[in-house]
Amino acid sequence: MANKHQAHQKSLQKEKQQLRIPVIEEELNLGKRIVETGRGVRLHKTVSEEALRIEEILTQQDLQIEHVPRGVWIRSGTLPANRYEGVTLVVPVLEEVLVVEKRWRLNEEIRITAKSQQRPVTQRVVLRKENIAIERFDESQKNQTPLRNK
Repeated sequence: MANKHQAHQKSLQKEKQQLRIPVIEEELNLGKRIVETGRGVRLHKTVSEEALRIEEILTQQDLQIEHVPRGVWIRSGTLPANRYEGVTLVVPVLEEVLVVEKRWRLNEEIRITAKSQQRPVTQRVVLRKENIAIERFDESQKNQTPLRNK
């Protein structure tokens, strides 16, 4: 009987050794395809104008030119240069005169004075603004979608 028991034990051990457990593994196959979702779009662009009134102070500068006769003799080597008297630019005009000796005489001065004045200015300015509306050509025929300030 011991042999039968041992044989039964050996057959149980063989079954345990031969017991198989299946292992399952999943795989992913990924792909892409192009799908047409519509036939296109149409853009409608409109331009609107808005008139604005601007007011600004402008500065205008005028030049006053005055010729002042001088008739003054100048010593040689001391020629007068341009100079300012306040806001007036004084430009000496020289003349070479032939005498027994040659001397410089200040013939005249040109005085240039800048005067500024301010005046209010009102002007009409037109500003333009573009608006875009998109019309889709697809099966659902969705409503037009307005886009603003593009």
